Amino acid sequence: MYGLSHRIILYTNRGCPWAHRAHIALKESGLDYEEVTIDLDTPREPWYLEVNHRGLVPSLSYNGEIIIESGIVAQFIADAHPSHLSPPSGPAENALYRARISLFVDAFISKILPPFFAGLRATNEAERDTAAEDVLAAVKKEVEPLLASTEGKGPFFGGSDKLTLAEVQTGSFVLRLLGFAKPEHGLVSAKLPKLLEQTPRFKRWAEATVAHESVNFIFNEKAVADRTRSRFAPKA
Repeated sequence: MYGLSHRIILYTNRGCPWAHRAHIALKESGLDYEEVTIDLDTPREPWYLEVNHRGLVPSLSYNGEIIIESGIVAQFIADAHPSHLSPPSGPAENALYRARISLFVDAFISKILPPFFAGLRATNEAERDTAAEDVLAAVKKEVEPLLASTEGKGPFFGGSDKLTLAEVQTGSFVLRLLGFAKPEHGLVSAKLPKLLEQTPRFKRWAEATVAHESVNFIFNEKAVADRTRSRFAPKA
């Protein structure tokens, strides 16, 4: 544990998948921090807009310096406290590995999340099923090939036995991708888990990611599912 030698305050909301990234990075790095919850259902209070002029979460106060935007916050934590999450930027082989993580995260966020969110916005089962097929197509084309190095090795990115920055940046969304397909939630097509059997590398990686304590320790699946349902419910 790094303890409190660095004063860290995380402004967050545990129901937000973007803020969730910071929680994963901090826990996996063994850092102690103060947590301040921001209500995302009400206008931001003036004091918080002084912290983050965008009014978003997460924001990280690190020895009085403010870092905003979830991807930047997670990368900062990994860089400021080097660990298994990500190697230093040099030499070149480290830079190449970091570039591969960045590509993986970009592929997940830019190619998988759009059809996933389309499924959440669907108004009938046929639309949800189509969105699930689109998720599968994106996984097959964009992500499954990037997990080739996990075969016969650890389940995490690059064949690691430990969590990496790839899981830090995507884990909160994987929780929702797998969890929301459960019958008790019905937020995305129930066919999705079966479809993902066609991408065994991704399935193994995703299941290992959501099972990791650093990824799931703040996740209240029912509460998040209920809030998501209210947010995406068709407007009358």
